[in-house]
Amino acid sequence: MTLNNVFQFLVPKDKKFFPLFEQASEKLILLAETLHEAVNAPKEEREDYYKKIADLEVTIEEITHKTHLELSRNFITPFDREDIHALVKSIDNVADFMHGAASRMRLYQVEKITKSIRKLTEINLEACQLIGMGIRELKVMNNKAIKEACKRINKLESKADDVFDKAVADIFENETDVKNIIKYKEVLSALESASDKCKSVSNVMEQISVKHS
Repeated sequence: MTLNNVFQFLVPKDKKFFPLFEQASEKLILLAETLHEAVNAPKEEREDYYKKIADLEVTIEEITHKTHLELSRNFITPFDREDIHALVKSIDNVADFMHGAASRMRLYQVEKITKSIRKLTEINLEACQLIGMGIRELKVMNNKAIKEACKRINKLESKADDVFDKAVADIFENETDVKNIIKYKEVLSALESASDKCKSVSNVMEQISVKHS
């Protein structure tokens, strides 16, 4: 048994932070699911999805705030304080950009949802599900499973970059309406940024895993 394992054995089981991490990741997955459902729904039904996304984003912000409060109140934490801050903040950032994409579709009244937008929401949903898996594995420090989840998230981020690049090239080649070019590029950019932030979450999880290996 390593010194780190001995320390983990002696420290009381965390009952404050991991429930918050799990809540944040569960709400993130639900937000990603709702966004993916929104872009696959008829335009007259999307408003309800957009409202639900906004509510979920607020909930994740509240969980982030509560986690920061717990950091100020508790001396003993399951891992480094800066890593806890980075983890919840990076999850919050994913939610922000997915909410940003939904807000742009709503405000700009984007009626025609392209295949690229649907594909990016699908990629982000899969990445968020892997974040949820990684959070569960962090609780038991299953380093092999965490590494695998992070590896898959990184591959999805690269895939999202490819989809984004091809989509933007297609817009500039085939779209003649300047307003539409701006609308679609901003939506695509927010979705691609969300995938970048998913990679940031995976980087934090992997960093925590390495420290505790």
